[in-house]
Amino acid sequence: MELESILLPGIDDKRPLVIAGPCSAETEEQVMNTARALADKGVKIFRAGIWKPRTKPGGFEGVGSEGLGWLRNVKKETGMYVATEVATAKHVYEAMKYGIDMLWIGARTSANPFAVQELAEALQGLDIPVLIKNPVNPDLELWIGAIERIYNAGIKKIGVIHRGFSSYDKKIYRNLPQWHIPIELRRRMPNLPIICDPSHIGGRRELIASLSQQAMDLNFDGLIIESHCNPDAAWSDKDQQVTPDILEYILNLLVIRDTNQTTECLSELRSQIDEIDNQLLEVLAKRMRVSREIGQYKKEHNMTVLQTGRYDEILKDRIEQAEQLDMGGDFIKTILEAIHEESVRQQVKVINQ
Repeated sequence: MELESILLPGIDDKRPLVIAGPCSAETEEQVMNTARALADKGVKIFRAGIWKPRTKPGGFEGVGSEGLGWLRNVKKETGMYVATEVATAKHVYEAMKYGIDMLWIGARTSANPFAVQELAEALQGLDIPVLIKNPVNPDLELWIGAIERIYNAGIKKIGVIHRGFSSYDKKIYRNLPQWHIPIELRRRMPNLPIICDPSHIGGRRELIASLSQQAMDLNFDGLIIESHCNPDAAWSDKDQQVTPDILEYILNLLVIRDTNQTTECLSELRSQIDEIDNQLLEVLAKRMRVSREIGQYKKEHNMTVLQTGRYDEILKDRIEQAEQLDMGGDFIKTILEAIHEESVRQQVKVINQ
């Protein structure tokens, strides 16, 4: 996949690329006040939602095409580029009519191949950067499929936005980061720019700074952050928006680490990692041999494969041990669940022989 830069003329390539603006364009006054303040802080790309997909009917669904005129005024007065979300072919046509500089495809849309294909067909022949948010569910192949559909339409200026993944577990984040998914995307598509959306991952403004730093530590290319002139009065997602002053403070706190340093000094430690990984594989292979022996015993004694009580006991005990060894309980739970799934598969294979 041969991609072109998503950077617009006059924007340098230093990290992070910053895209900022309100969740929704609400009124012309709100848009212009926010844009002027962000322009004073050095922001080059202004974002605002014109059409807002809502989970339930009755909520604020955006001002529609009228707001595109406000974005055009932002561009004219401040010199900033302007960006908005599109979800239908009509949105694309309207955005182009008003000279929008950058588009993004939302998480709900990227989860629907039919919708992405409709957008791809509407985008054909355009020379415009398009950012694709991860689907709401943690499905890397679905995300890559959306990227490929837009690329196959002739769009070469493509980037992605990591906004986290929906979950019933909302103890900390609005959307779970699951950093390993964008990391794997970067491994498979190394030239694809990745922008982090800490506003939607965190869901609370106090989490934006730490999430932004994590994204920079993972070598993400940019940040898209919701900023509003009066966040507490915002018509949508008020808890995750920050003022332009707070945005400037967050950006000034960021530590941008050098990505060009040599890693030769790590060779000895990496050799140790390789050796330990080999030992882990050998131990896992031994564990699976024991699982097959258990499967044979269950087969001979007409026992069911799944022994729920035993598994619950193992899970609880091992997580407690892991936490005592300074490892995260969720991390070990994920590993044990994968091991258990493979152990069950090994036992079923023996029983069905």
